[in-house]
Amino acid sequence: MPEQEIAAGYKKVMPKRISILWLILGALLLVSVVPMYFYAKVVEINRDSLKRNEMLLQNTVTRSLADDASQRHRNLDTMLQNLSAAVQVTSGGNLDDATIASPEMRALLENFVSHGGDIAYATILNSEAKGITAGRIVPDEFLQREMKKGFDSAREGRIYNGQALQVISESQTRTVMLVTRPIMAGDVFVGLISAVVDLDYLLNRLQEVSRGGLIAYVVDSNGRLVAGAERSYAIGQDMTSIDLVKGFVDEGGRLAATHEFNMTVKGAKTEMLGTYSPVASLHWAVIAQKTTEEAYSGIYEMQRTARLLAILAVLMSVMISVFAARRITTPLEVLTESSRAIAQGDFSRRVVLNTRTEIGELAQTFNIMTDEIEHYIEDLKSAAAQNRALFLGSIQMLAGAVDEKDPYTRGHSDRVTRYSVLIATELGLPNEEIEKIRISAQLHDVGKIGIEDSILKKPGALTQEEFDIMKTHTTKGANILRPVEQLREMIPGIELHHESLDGRGYPYGLKGDAIPLMPRIIMVADTFDAMTTNRPYQAAADPEYVVRIINSLVNSKFDPKCVAAFTSVFQRGELQVRRSTTPMPAVAAAAAAGVLTAAEPGALVNTERM
Repeated sequence: MPEQEIAAGYKKVMPKRISILWLILGALLLVSVVPMYFYAKVVEINRDSLKRNEMLLQNTVTRSLADDASQRHRNLDTMLQNLSAAVQVTSGGNLDDATIASPEMRALLENFVSHGGDIAYATILNSEAKGITAGRIVPDEFLQREMKKGFDSAREGRIYNGQALQVISESQTRTVMLVTRPIMAGDVFVGLISAVVDLDYLLNRLQEVSRGGLIAYVVDSNGRLVAGAERSYAIGQDMTSIDLVKGFVDEGGRLAATHEFNMTVKGAKTEMLGTYSPVASLHWAVIAQKTTEEAYSGIYEMQRTARLLAILAVLMSVMISVFAARRITTPLEVLTESSRAIAQGDFSRRVVLNTRTEIGELAQTFNIMTDEIEHYIEDLKSAAAQNRALFLGSIQMLAGAVDEKDPYTRGHSDRVTRYSVLIATELGLPNEEIEKIRISAQLHDVGKIGIEDSILKKPGALTQEEFDIMKTHTTKGANILRPVEQLREMIPGIELHHESLDGRGYPYGLKGDAIPLMPRIIMVADTFDAMTTNRPYQAAADPEYVVRIINSLVNSKFDPKCVAAFTSVFQRGELQVRRSTTPMPAVAAAAAAGVLTAAEPGALVNTERM
């Protein structure tokens, strides 16, 4: 079988290959990716934990500040209650001008201011708004207006917690808040105590916690700023443009809350995380906020580190996987290539692998197997060659036996075979087809074995009856070879080599394309040899003369392509034909060769014994 057919058969048998390198690499990557999946889950859990910790931190900061402010306010309220009680006892419930200006009353007020810590200014007033003052600041116009509101609330029997104000004292700006408490004698308003609380403690605490991107500030129930970490903050400004502050105002500020929200910072929309904790006694809220980028910086850093480690782990896994896979697949590729070469007929290939693994053992076994196959193939080739030689020898012997029946046609089958092969080669036919033509031409007259010697060797012209018997040699030859399976493809050349393109041949009178190429070639070679050899009933014609006759019968009897190929071979001198010195007349030669029949004018009748 040709190497091309072996390769084609090999491709048909083998399925589409999946590289084992990718299988091993995929398996190793899968092994490395699965832990990465669980690692990602751990990272996600840690991320959520860090997020909760950040929220908890903000909640702790705001709760601490809110509790501190609430506690200080309760302490101040207690001090105001104690001072109110002391004033009532000292004054006996009568706060006239003389009583309120007494040294005892002043001592109570100064003691209240000195021990108050955050008390920057305090007053005790009677119902006529007259009284005494003590403190380290001088009330400005805004504070005096606030104190007027406090006096009006006290007259109605209500405690007043004023809004935050900024006052300038000793060239220093202070943030303060007014708190007033009425002094009652039964249900009768007799006076009040006012305390201006310095909120510097709150500002300091806000500054302490405002680190690492955290911004802390305090707003009142209307969303106005009470105090901020930055002293440049405008006290009293409306902060409800911030979603977190607006949420506190809308919800009444009863419970602490943490939210993510958007805020415009320097003209850019920024995602924020913030928490507020209410100061119930003052209706304030302590707020802490931070950009999510800074709030979750630890999370982002952890994720970046985790991704980097994951990429490095995957890359390392890929490199290790490729290395390991190559160590396995390279020997297999060598085995595969060697197997493919052997499948294509190259039995000289051997596998050389320097490995002590099972693959190395497989390679040694493969080489041993290849040696055995090579010897076996050589034996098969030798046997095939012998069989072919025996086959061709048998064919030649059979053809020789036919030729020996008539000593005048000895060598005819060999010459027709040689001429037919030359024509087929000139036509460019494949080697396989040429071999079929070779065998068919060698056996083209095998049917003459069944023709009686009296007819076959008759020196004169045949009668019509004898001619009809002679014509049966084509079908007899086909019938002789038809049972042999290996020779069935050669039968057309044996059975049809006396057909004619114009339909006047035998045994079936086929026309044109109905006649296969094989008999078309053999009929040209057969005619040429019959007309150029001596027979009992004819003398050999000159080869050049015969070639002209054959060319004159193109398209009527002979195929033009076969004749053209034959003529080319003849002109190159490849036929090696002995030239006759006594050429026959054209009609006689053609008739003797069976080219002309009795139906043609001037033909010699019943002389066809080719």
